[in-house]
Amino acid sequence: MFSPGARTIMCKQVEEQHSPSFHITMSSIALSCPARNLLFPDTTVVATETNLQITSSEWNFLCSLLGHPQCLDYGPPFQPPFHLEFCSAYENFGCCDQERDNSIAAKYWDIMDYIDPRGHKLCGTYIKDILCQSKIFGKELVTVLCVALPVQVGDNHGNKECSPYAAHLYDAENPRTPLRSLPGLCFDYCSEFHFNCRSAISLLTSDKHIHECCKTNKTRFCNLLHLHDEDYCFPNVLKNTALNRNLGSVVEDRKGCLQLCLTEVANGLRNPVLMAHANDHTHRMFIAEQVGVIWVYLPDGSRLEEPFLDIRSIVLATPWIGDERGFLGMAFHPKYKYNGKFYIYYSYMDKNRVEKIRISELKVSASDVNKADPLSERNLLELEEPAANHNGGQLLFGVDGCMYLFTGDGGKAGDPFGKFGNAQNKSALLGKVLRIDVDGKSPDGKPYRIPPDNPFVSDPKARPEVYAYGVRNMWRCAVDRGDPVTKKGRGRIFCGDVGQNRFEEVDIVVKGGNYGWRAKEGFECYDTKLCHNSSLDDVLPIFAYGRNVGKSVTGGYVYRGCESPNLNGLYIFGDFMNGRLMALQEDEKTNKWKKQDICIGSTKACAFPRMIRSYSKFIISFAEDEAGELYFMSTSYPSAYAPHGSLYKFIDPARRAPPGKCKYKPVPVKTKSKRIPFVPRAKTVLELLNEPSTTKPPKKSSTPTAAIPTISSKKAKKTPSTNRKASAVKPAPSGKKRQKIKAEAKPHKPKQEEKVAHTSRTTPVPPLPKKSSHLTRIKKLLPKKSALAKEKLEKRRKESRLRSRF
Repeated sequence: MFSPGARTIMCKQVEEQHSPSFHITMSSIALSCPARNLLFPDTTVVATETNLQITSSEWNFLCSLLGHPQCLDYGPPFQPPFHLEFCSAYENFGCCDQERDNSIAAKYWDIMDYIDPRGHKLCGTYIKDILCQSKIFGKELVTVLCVALPVQVGDNHGNKECSPYAAHLYDAENPRTPLRSLPGLCFDYCSEFHFNCRSAISLLTSDKHIHECCKTNKTRFCNLLHLHDEDYCFPNVLKNTALNRNLGSVVEDRKGCLQLCLTEVANGLRNPVLMAHANDHTHRMFIAEQVGVIWVYLPDGSRLEEPFLDIRSIVLATPWIGDERGFLGMAFHPKYKYNGKFYIYYSYMDKNRVEKIRISELKVSASDVNKADPLSERNLLELEEPAANHNGGQLLFGVDGCMYLFTGDGGKAGDPFGKFGNAQNKSALLGKVLRIDVDGKSPDGKPYRIPPDNPFVSDPKARPEVYAYGVRNMWRCAVDRGDPVTKKGRGRIFCGDVGQNRFEEVDIVVKGGNYGWRAKEGFECYDTKLCHNSSLDDVLPIFAYGRNVGKSVTGGYVYRGCESPNLNGLYIFGDFMNGRLMALQEDEKTNKWKKQDICIGSTKACAFPRMIRSYSKFIISFAEDEAGELYFMSTSYPSAYAPHGSLYKFIDPARRAPPGKCKYKPVPVKTKSKRIPFVPRAKTVLELLNEPSTTKPPKKSSTPTAAIPTISSKKAKKTPSTNRKASAVKPAPSGKKRQKIKAEAKPHKPKQEEKVAHTSRTTPVPPLPKKSSHLTRIKKLLPKKSALAKEKLEKRRKESRLRSRF
């Protein structure tokens, strides 16, 4: 398609022996699909000024893809909050709110004042039907031969007609496409309307060219209003059961995969491990990178040039692919708005060169609300890490006001520490969910208070901080806000716990719960002896999946936002290694959870402005903003120093909230740092549809995932490890199956039916390490010269079964 703005297209047929074509001279115009097929059947259109060639079959293919529910403001339809008196056919789902319905009714009665009583009876229904689809535009026209195509030049946003397929009825799926002044009518219906009520045409549109060209010519008039796909013309669109059966529900493909879309929110990030908000009504987003930098993103999408916090000099992080040490967690105090306190969780090396985890409290700067005061750090807790992996990293505040800390089991393989492992040892703080009160102090001098209702406060063999145990390495947990109306589910804590060799699991944290590790992995035994002697009261996962689905779970969130009401109650999470996105839905009768895959990138479903069809493969973390909308962070190259990470926002293309419902007014904040505008890197679906086809279709992929991630084209620059701390850190043991790891770093191809768009700017990255049984930290990529030596080295390390936490 072309861009808007033209007034006239001058067409001249160029005769060729076998293949006729039309040479179009233009000042940029977007042809609508029906106009293209009406005027130029079975031809090739050549746009001389844009150097764009589109065959007739390609054009028709693009047009067919764009038939999905969409309003004239280029957003999904919605359920009106109030009853529609006039266009009542759309009161359950459509593109009209009560205000628009009232204005259409007023227009109807204005028109009927000009019609005699006989016309009332004969034409009233036609006029009402067309008005509930229609929008009266200005007098801008595109003249093609002798046929007038009405168009609206300029911004079309804000037009909301009632039909959920309004954009298709107006050939306006693309914001650059000119809008008709009358909707697409089925030929028989149009013929009856023209025969009985042609005098009303001048009352429905002020377009003089339509009056002169078509008022007395039924065929020309109905050809003008013809739609290529007659399933979408009015009134067929109301009667089509296939289109209306699940209208307004989350779209599923034939295999039950939920069709969602994304918008790109941020990019150029170095392994973004989390995004948090301060719950202070400013709607700022704080994004933390693994290297130890936190950035502030403002509601307008811009980023502040100076970071909120930069502790790279303290944080232990390396450029090695898959190294999980670094800045790992952050949480704002529930009363941050008043006390300015927040908490961080990171790896560091003490003066004796011992690797540790530190959890500490900091305060915002007194002179700048967008900067933390690094000198205000107050250590709350330090834990020695016996190995480089399984560092945990989640911090969050529950609805009870207490802070929950999630630690890993200490690393290596199979939790080999002590008789039963760290996770089952309640006197150790590793492999646990801890719960503390940061607003108090303990009598023994600890800089926090032990909540008196913690489950093991009276057990002399247990640490009083322990809230739950038997966890391996919970990577990303979240508190459920609860249903917006009923508050059901409020306060539940969901976690993804990374497995060893066979299973990944999703858990709901309960007070005093034993989650089984190392006796169990998922629903199965891991350590047979411990498993047979374990308690029958162990808390089982709500869901677990094997290696045929994924290899390293990344915990997510229960969606409780406003903009996508269909998603309410869905727990959305993913897998780090294969980029798979998934959702769990609870059956309220059985309390069982059903899993569905999430498919991103359907061209048909995501043909909306700003929506993209691809994402970077390695899913690091999920997040929600202050309004409750859901995001995830991923990278194409999982190194702490590689700036290939991005933040994406989930969008349901099938249904949105009613206009005005989700509006909020952020509290303004003074900014002293320069604002850096957001520049998208990923091409939108609409941009891809507008590109000429220059490549062959993708080959069929055997990748068992429903997502369509992409891999960044630029290799990550290896940062020289000049830090003293980096030169002395524990070596990262190699993984079990290095060759398979390389294969997983290849471009992630979708299934054949989901065509891969060239998200430009993206090509395969260098080989990446695959996660083996627990986290593998692979040393810097070896040069090509040492390939043979590397293979020999890996053969000797086959027995090492290490697992990545991401």
